[in-house]
Amino acid sequence: MDQPLGFVSEVHPDYVCKLRKALYGLKQAPRAWYGKIAEYLQFCGYLTSNSDSSLFIKKKGELRVLVLLYVDDMIITGNSEEEVARLRAELAIRFEMKDLGELHHFLGLEVERKESGLLICQKGYAERIVNRFGLTEGKTCSTPLDQGLKPRRDEGRILPDPLVIRALVGSLIYLTITRPDIAYDVGRVSRFMAEPRKSHLVAAKNILKYVKTTSDIGLLYRRDARFSLLGYTDADYGGDSDDRRSTSGYVFTSGSAGISWCSKKQDSVSVSTTEAEYKASALAAREAIWLRRLVEDVHEEVQGPTLLRGDNESALKLVTNPVCHARTKHIEIDHHFIREKVLEGSLVVGHVRSEDNLVDIFTKSLVKGPFQRLRGLLGLITTSHFKGEC
Repeated sequence: MDQPLGFVSEVHPDYVCKLRKALYGLKQAPRAWYGKIAEYLQFCGYLTSNSDSSLFIKKKGELRVLVLLYVDDMIITGNSEEEVARLRAELAIRFEMKDLGELHHFLGLEVERKESGLLICQKGYAERIVNRFGLTEGKTCSTPLDQGLKPRRDEGRILPDPLVIRALVGSLIYLTITRPDIAYDVGRVSRFMAEPRKSHLVAAKNILKYVKTTSDIGLLYRRDARFSLLGYTDADYGGDSDDRRSTSGYVFTSGSAGISWCSKKQDSVSVSTTEAEYKASALAAREAIWLRRLVEDVHEEVQGPTLLRGDNESALKLVTNPVCHARTKHIEIDHHFIREKVLEGSLVVGHVRSEDNLVDIFTKSLVKGPFQRLRGLLGLITTSHFKGEC
């Protein structure tokens, strides 16, 4: 060790700083660790992805090796076992590391492999939060929330201890990483965390009952499915009972299952269904551009425009017809981003029937039949069904 820059001691020239606090105890620890590992990976020939700073890529001819970093947890994959083994050996020399072998668990996610494809779920995590909040016994639920149940901000008495519901909703939010079927209802309940009430806790526990019933559900990415980036978008006009704002939703699939989805309340009130759907399309367009860049970083350039499908024909015409100024002059400029991307050829919009729009599950509560059908179209299956496949 050397004396730090700016510190000079003529009395004790051989003295150095004594460590009083370990790196892991500091708030800047993740940033310091990222700087160190990123520097070493770049030295080994890996480039940081422009789409995701935690993704490092090495391309050389047909060679593809990816390193995904989350603080001090790391996934290494690629099409060359030799290159992957070399990197693991080099990292083991430079850093103190533990090689856990083939990926099975990562940050609460569980990965299973079969000939038919790859299943990603959070079964163990779901069971832990069910046990944590004491819902191991009781009734089961076939949907997260009943169609007629719409929690409101001022409904019911204020909870004396809001920590329980905040912990519950926070746990459910993390579960939405692999469970798009609960994204809308969890998002609705999370709006009331500033001043949660009894009715909000009841709604959150109903979602948890559904999670208990379907804890073994996961996303199946089939091996034989051809990769094709396809997006769906929708909006629930004026769906919030408190401020009458609409809810935007989108989902992108890779050919067999969803890879990116969102259910989000819009920032302003829409004056028509067309405006609400137009804002939702603009939100989906931004995600589509990011996904295209990520796919290009990881694999190869995306050929042709990405298809974004919606069920509102007026909104689709508004995207492709920039002359409709009178109907759009009050809409914020950032929502017109989708027009530019359609004109330059990165996106193309198309119509889908309302009953076939996958995003219905992200914008409203559904009854059992339609809900389970859309859940299956998103690529969600039970682990028992996956294990039974050849």
